Amino acid sequence: MREEVRARVRALVRRLRRLERRELDAFRRWIEHTGNLLHLSVLVFVPLLIGAVTWFADVTTAVSFLLFPPLASGTYTLFADPEGKYSTPGTFVGGMTVGALCGWLALAFTTMIGLPAETIGASSAALGVFLTGACTWALDLEEPTAFSTALLVLVTGNAQFAYVLGIVVSSSFVAAAFVLWRRHFYEQRARYLYGTTSSDDHVLVPMGNGDETVARFAASIAGAHDAGKVVLVDAIDEAAVGQDGGGSAADASSEQAGDAVDAQASTDGGEDVAAAAERAASDAADRLESLATDLESAYDVPCEVVVAADGGERPFGSRSSSERRSDGGLSAGLVLQTARQQNCDLIVTPYAEDDRGALSSFIRGLFESEIDVIAFRSSEERRRWRHGLVAVRGAGDTARAMLDFAIRVTEPGRAVSVCTCIDSESQRRRAENTLTALVDAFSGPFETHVATASVEAYLSRAAPRHDVCFVGSSTDRSAASRFVSPPTFHKLRDLETDVAIVHRGRHR
Repeated sequence: MREEVRARVRALVRRLRRLERRELDAFRRWIEHTGNLLHLSVLVFVPLLIGAVTWFADVTTAVSFLLFPPLASGTYTLFADPEGKYSTPGTFVGGMTVGALCGWLALAFTTMIGLPAETIGASSAALGVFLTGACTWALDLEEPTAFSTALLVLVTGNAQFAYVLGIVVSSSFVAAAFVLWRRHFYEQRARYLYGTTSSDDHVLVPMGNGDETVARFAASIAGAHDAGKVVLVDAIDEAAVGQDGGGSAADASSEQAGDAVDAQASTDGGEDVAAAAERAASDAADRLESLATDLESAYDVPCEVVVAADGGERPFGSRSSSERRSDGGLSAGLVLQTARQQNCDLIVTPYAEDDRGALSSFIRGLFESEIDVIAFRSSEERRRWRHGLVAVRGAGDTARAMLDFAIRVTEPGRAVSVCTCIDSESQRRRAENTLTALVDAFSGPFETHVATASVEAYLSRAAPRHDVCFVGSSTDRSAASRFVSPPTFHKLRDLETDVAIVHRGRHR
């Protein structure tokens, strides 16, 4: 009875841990969106900073409570739009200070010329706003809060100097905090928040069809990080070897390994199946080892070789002969199992279609897992990719992953092109802001393009000028959306460049 209770407690603890991991993962994905991050920063930092200034005002007379309205408004502007027109420390501090000085000057001038007491307030307000507008325009300090600080001087009584001093001190404190936040967190959010920049280092490549270009592309991705490595995997179908008496392994391994088994079987006749399978595995391993050595020297990345035994099971349904040729007999289940055993967080596989022109069941099976996947279609045998083009619909996690991969594989110092397509010019400003938010999180040169055209029309013109084009897998779209508008990569079969279809794993 006691053991049963303990087992139930342990099961409950495991469920709670899984729930906690799912919640943390959901929160991480939510905060990856720049808009959500800014909203959260406003909710956290604006109250903290205003609270700190309030505490300072309570313990000293250097800060007047009258500066809180413009200070709170300006602080919100800083954190809500850190790349905006008014979000520079000089503009923030200078604008508020100039406004306070102009208001003080206007009040002193109207008092000095002896205007009637009942008109001093109105005259000072009008003159203060005029001087503030003129000075901020001349000094390029167009700051909305400057007008607030100019008007609040009128109700400070004889404490104008303390008010202006408080403006300088409090706004400088807020500006310093904002600079630290922007420099060490906001501009580094790709490093702290975005999953692909700190992961996708261990890359598995199914080598059933022996496509070396795909392996080189994977090595370029892994080699960009110090912790990167490449795992080349092939499989020997033991069931096929047993059925043919050691005469054919082509259905589960590469064509080269199958030819080796056929030749051996024709020589030795009814040789033992286990020995034939072992020789086929050895031949496949030798072939992969040769490629692994080449990758290690060319891309400075560790490379491992795995030859797995596939018992012939097909977890994702039967495949046509064309699909077998595309994945070389490797099943999606076996590839995913190997990726988990080898601690791989990215799979780069050759692009393949079924007889209907849709994604092969092999790739669909990979897309259903929690591991990130790139389906790569090469147009020619490249060893390096100098120019990259990234086509995005928004600034979500898939777009960030594509941009990160493009930065990794393209030649250092060359600008990565990022594009999005719109239906009308009224959408241009929003699209430009989206691209700005996307590329701002990464370091390096970028080119951004907003085109009023269909995706396929624009990419057919722009892609040939680049070595590789990154597009999303569209698996994050609803079924209705995919029915009305098919995924982009279905329209790009004839694109004259390499195409990398990026899928973000369904993290659980």
